[in-house]
Amino acid sequence: MKGVINMKRILVCEDEDVIRDFVVINLKRAGYDVVDVNCGEEALKVFDSECGEFDVALLDIMMPGIDGFQVCKALRKRSSKLGIIMLSAKTQEMDKISGLMIGADDYITKPFSPSELTARIDAVCRRVSMSVVKDDEIIPTLESGPFVLNLKSRTVAKYGVPIELTGVEYQILEYFMNNAEIALDRGSILAHIWGDNYYGDDKIVDVNIRRIRMKIEDEPSHPRYISTIWGFGYKWSVKQDTDDEEE
Repeated sequence: MKGVINMKRILVCEDEDVIRDFVVINLKRAGYDVVDVNCGEEALKVFDSECGEFDVALLDIMMPGIDGFQVCKALRKRSSKLGIIMLSAKTQEMDKISGLMIGADDYITKPFSPSELTARIDAVCRRVSMSVVKDDEIIPTLESGPFVLNLKSRTVAKYGVPIELTGVEYQILEYFMNNAEIALDRGSILAHIWGDNYYGDDKIVDVNIRRIRMKIEDEPSHPRYISTIWGFGYKWSVKQDTDDEEE
């Protein structure tokens, strides 16, 4: 049961039998409860029949019928907390960006080792677990400018209007708000959200920032709250709201 607590449930959707068997065997050895299917249609059917009781979905992109991108979109609509990892033999940059932009948390390129697979799953499961708060915990909200984060329900609102974020997006926004006016480099963001031993590309930070800007900024191409520190990283700032009022 190394690295896994409370038997996390994984939904594996892969149409190639050999690869699916390889994934299932290694995840079960790592202590996960695994449900596997061979097509996107079946993945959605199983997810719905089990009322979404999964921690992570591992989705192959290239499948006949409903492909992994479509399944990802559908699952993200059903759950903002589900961890989603895309799996593909393709290495093109646009495939990675496309998967992340539609709501995936991570991306694994074939071929991959058992250690990389379990490390990625472990990291996503840890992030999912962070969103679980005990009912008897008294946790305040976090406020910054027009934004209010409810640290118990893991929700965010801007001027009182709810904004739907994925688990990763919420955690990044919380990290920013806790470090307002501090320039945060990509490495620190990556380590805080994805863990020190993350295998992937740090460009995953940039894609998630782009997604967050699309949801919270009035003009994403001219961000007001998340500014880019060129060659370094990003900074969260709400001083502009005060400046506008003074003017």
